[in-house]
Amino acid sequence: MSIRPFVIDIPEERLEDLRTRLGAVRWPKPVSGAEWSDGADLEFLRRLTDYWLNTFDWRAQEKRLNRLPQFMAIIDNQEIHFVHMRGHGPDPLPLVLTHGWPGSFAEMEHVIPLLADPQAHGGNPVDAFDVVVPSLPGYGFSPAPAVPGVSSRRIADLWQGLMAKLGYSRFALQGGDIGAGVSVWTARLFPEQVAGVHLNFIPGSYRPPFRNELPPVSQEEQAYLDKVADWTATEGGYAHLHATRPQTLSYALTDSPVGLAAWFVEKFRNWSDCNGDVERAFGFDTLLTDISLYWFGDDINGSLRLYKENRLAPLTFNPGERVAPPLGVALFPRELPMPPRSWVERVFNVRRWTVMPRGGHFAALEQPELLAEDIRAFFRPLRMS
Repeated sequence: MSIRPFVIDIPEERLEDLRTRLGAVRWPKPVSGAEWSDGADLEFLRRLTDYWLNTFDWRAQEKRLNRLPQFMAIIDNQEIHFVHMRGHGPDPLPLVLTHGWPGSFAEMEHVIPLLADPQAHGGNPVDAFDVVVPSLPGYGFSPAPAVPGVSSRRIADLWQGLMAKLGYSRFALQGGDIGAGVSVWTARLFPEQVAGVHLNFIPGSYRPPFRNELPPVSQEEQAYLDKVADWTATEGGYAHLHATRPQTLSYALTDSPVGLAAWFVEKFRNWSDCNGDVERAFGFDTLLTDISLYWFGDDINGSLRLYKENRLAPLTFNPGERVAPPLGVALFPRELPMPPRSWVERVFNVRRWTVMPRGGHFAALEQPELLAEDIRAFFRPLRMS
């Protein structure tokens, strides 16, 4: 069958291998005065690793995640893992939620029921969605592509193929991080099928066209570009490495679970609205569930390589080109640098622009209720368009 049910069931020998590696970790020597600005904190990683080895219950997380209706599909010879939760309402709108890095489909766990069954969570059933959450190729249980060239643009083709296979001829899109780029590409390539796009991040490679008759860069837009340049210089080393030499890094992250955890946890701390306390904001179980999905997925090279593919196929636009489907943007205060509305309106039909009171890069994990309500509000007038 081209679509089949999927149940997470990691073999016991994989769990035992993980325990062996965690028990044999080699720690770097501490440096006096080292802080998170130097990278993942050593004492924090020691505590996280001890919890992973001696307290964390993968089987309990596995059981919880298996409450989500999961499937595997083959689209253009690419296997795709996805969650598909049918909506409870008079006419649910199909909605594709796309995660990013270092997230996973589990990032959407709490927002999925809010969108699929709003009435059960204090909302109106007319706002219900049929929610589809695919795992990006090389992330979690979607195998990495066997050939180069699978960028966010190519993934947009896969998402359209998946929705067609599920019987949806018109659907909505939502995404952050890499998921935002995939969502924009999908709307750009398949405008007649896309009801609208809701983003909580504007892709970093997005550049509107410029020519003599178009307005020059404004002071506000230039301030944003300067902020991006500063952020790239101080925080963007990971992305440059992913986009240039992903395979070299993949050896370390494939072999060392603690190395993988360090690479991820730093981002969860720096990019979230946690005031430096990532443990309080997410909890060790949430962090380790996400990290374990990458570990057991066994395709870290594929997830890193997507950055290289996107560097080779950036989200740039031609003069006069517009993305037709309406766009809604939710700006969370601890998100990575976000452009002003004018920068986005140079290409997109912006219908909603919401400044959120709290939250960061991992909006679906940090503030699922706020995100769900903004998604509902944006798509409410677009359902019958």
